Amino acid sequence: MESIVNYFETIPSSHRSLILVGGITIFWLIESAVPLFRFKYTKWKHAGINIFFTLTTIVVNFALAFILVATSDWVVANGIGILQLIELPIWVMAIGGLMLLDLIGAYLPHLVEHKTPVLWRFHLVHHTDQHVDTTTANRHHPGESVIRFVFTTLGVIIVGAPMWLVFLYQSLSVVLSQFNHANINLPIGIDRALRTVIVTPNMHRVHHHYQLPLTDTNYGNIFSVWDRLFGTYAAVDNRELRYGVDTHMDEREHQHIGTMLKIPFGGKRRPTTEG
Repeated sequence: MESIVNYFETIPSSHRSLILVGGITIFWLIESAVPLFRFKYTKWKHAGINIFFTLTTIVVNFALAFILVATSDWVVANGIGILQLIELPIWVMAIGGLMLLDLIGAYLPHLVEHKTPVLWRFHLVHHTDQHVDTTTANRHHPGESVIRFVFTTLGVIIVGAPMWLVFLYQSLSVVLSQFNHANINLPIGIDRALRTVIVTPNMHRVHHHYQLPLTDTNYGNIFSVWDRLFGTYAAVDNRELRYGVDTHMDEREHQHIGTMLKIPFGGKRRPTTEG
C-alpha cells in the first residue's frame, strides 16, 4: 500500500493522460469484439465528437489543477477534513476516502445537475449521445467540467484528502467511467457480482435511457452503494433501452459540436416521462 501511495504522490500529468488514453483503447477493443448493441453508425466519426469534448475536459482540469493541489496541501497542513481528524491505517484512509470523494465529487453533482435546470442544460450534452460507448464517458460540455471540478474541490476539503488520494480517485474515476459507459455485452452473472461493489455497464446504461423516470436513476460513477442507499437505483433489461434525450433526438443537434456547445444557453428541455 505504501508503494501505491508513493506512486500517486509523484504521478506526473503525462501518466494520468496515459491512463485516460489506455482506458479508452482497451474498452474500445473489447466493445468492438463483444458489443451489446450493434449500432448503425460510423464509430470513428462518433468518437471524434466525443474526443473533442474529452480534450476540452482535459484542458479545463489542467488549467484548474493548481487549485486542487493548493486545496489539498492546505487541508493537510491545517488538519481540515474528516481524514485529518482521525488517525487511520493507510488502507482504511484509501478506501474510505475514495468512497467519500466518489459521493461528493461524482454522485452528488450528478444528482444536482439532474435536479437543477441551469446545471441540467450543461449536463444535457452528455445525454444527447444516442450511441453510448466508452468514448461517451468524457462527453461533457466545458461548463460541466468546471461544475464537476467545483464539487471535487469541495470533496477534497470535506474529506481532507491528501494529494495522493486525489490522484488515485481521479485515475479510478476515469477508468470506471470508461468501463461503465462501454458498449460491452458483459455476462449477467459477472455484471451482477461486480455491481455489488462498483457501477457496471448494465447498471449505468439505464441512466442513459431517453425518457424519465430511468434518466433520473443510477447516478453513481465508481461505487454502486450510493444509488442503493439513496433510493436512486434501478435495474431493467438493457436491450429495452433507447439512448439519448427525447427533446434532442435530431441528428443535427447530437452530431454537431457547435450546436452542442450552445445547448446550455437555450431553454430548459427536460426529458418526458414514459407513458
